[in-house]
Amino acid sequence: MKVLIVEDDLAIVRLLQEYLASEGHEACACRGYQDAQVRLERDSFDLVLVDLSLLDGDGFEVCALARKNELPVIFLTASSDENDVVKGLDMGGDDYVTKPFRPRELLSRMRTVIRRNKTQDPLVHLGNVAVNVDGGKVYKDGLEIALSALEFRLLAIFVQAKGKLVGRNRLMEDIYDISGDYVNDNTLTVYVKRLREKIEDDPSKPRIIQTVRGIGYRVIGDD
Repeated sequence: MKVLIVEDDLAIVRLLQEYLASEGHEACACRGYQDAQVRLERDSFDLVLVDLSLLDGDGFEVCALARKNELPVIFLTASSDENDVVKGLDMGGDDYVTKPFRPRELLSRMRTVIRRNKTQDPLVHLGNVAVNVDGGKVYKDGLEIALSALEFRLLAIFVQAKGKLVGRNRLMEDIYDISGDYVNDNTLTVYVKRLREKIEDDPSKPRIIQTVRGIGYRVIGDD
């Protein structure tokens, strides 16, 4: 595997690079958020190891970058603060290892995380939004966002018809509210508005859910 280590403790970096190399893996290292951003834009990796405390920025920011690139993340932390650990996992971190750690145990966890990520459902990208339809997860800029059940059903229809025109009549037939009743035209407009407010950078000028006046909507995603 090819690993990016984001850690400002040079002794830990040297230990990890030597150990991973001895096990047949490649490990690149950087000491802060800015360098990590450059590396993630330039190179391909299988996994990111990141310390919570860095020379610039913090591990949470690096985690958001990695998740935007669909990379699994393991936090390396000397912190015993449970809130930090929970925050990291809630942001999309896959695991954490407390310092000092045993390299063999860390490698075992890395392999487990990569296997788990390879078996997960693929993400469908709509600009800076990623949707896992089967898993019921939606991410924006790498961070998970919460949708109501109806909002998610609406988004799932858009994802499955990505790039195609979806008529308002079809949407009203395919989605229904919490009471089990089909939505009407006004309700559909409200829910499209709410969905845009959560996934669009500028809901007043939507780039993902585009209106085709008098007919319906077309959702634009990555090729």
